[in-house]
Amino acid sequence: MVQSLVDDFTLCFIKNGRWEYLLRGLGVTLEVAVAAIALGLVIGFCVAVIRATHDRYHHLRLLNLLAKIYLTVIRGTPMVVQLLITYYIILRSVDSKIAIAILAFGFNSGAYQAEIIRAGIMSVDHGQMEAARALGLSYWKSMLKIILPQAVRNVLPALGNEFIVLMKDTSIVGYIALIDLAKGGDIIRSQTYSVYLPYLTVAAIYLILVMAFSAMLGKLERHLRATGADPVHNDS
Repeated sequence: MVQSLVDDFTLCFIKNGRWEYLLRGLGVTLEVAVAAIALGLVIGFCVAVIRATHDRYHHLRLLNLLAKIYLTVIRGTPMVVQLLITYYIILRSVDSKIAIAILAFGFNSGAYQAEIIRAGIMSVDHGQMEAARALGLSYWKSMLKIILPQAVRNVLPALGNEFIVLMKDTSIVGYIALIDLAKGGDIIRSQTYSVYLPYLTVAAIYLILVMAFSAMLGKLERHLRATGADPVHNDS
């Protein structure tokens, strides 16, 4: 049994340098995931501020309408369909599949991050905005310097979960012939006809990535608590 496992490992990863499929695929997965998370954060912050401003002050009605349409469309359609539409229709003239994947996943994640951040903004006491305005800060400076830092602190666990989901969802980029971690494992399976080891290895790598990210997120939360960086509950 041990010899059979060694032979299978050699066939799947050592022979013909097949381990490089996983290494290159891992690089693509991380590149798409990190860039999409960053893009989603930017979009999420903008949409969340627009929605929260409209909810509290009834301003930015046109922008709020556009934001609601964006949220409805993105959250109401499957991610794989959005990826295919982006690849075959919207950005069909773009040569970079990685750029297409980043944009597709970024806009998808931005919709979910927007609602998470909006919930965080609405959880901050309205009196803090009034106090900031009374001190002479403009609305946007008050939002950026006072409200948003507290909102992010309040919803950090939810944002972390969204990042984890996004990282795992990148496994569907194989639909546009982009060789990511999951596709790399599938290529090894197709060449060796070995099913168990390639897919179990891919699953283990994803699990390690998620555990590492969860650990970093937990460390950040503990650091914020230890330094008293909780604006909502900090008595000072």
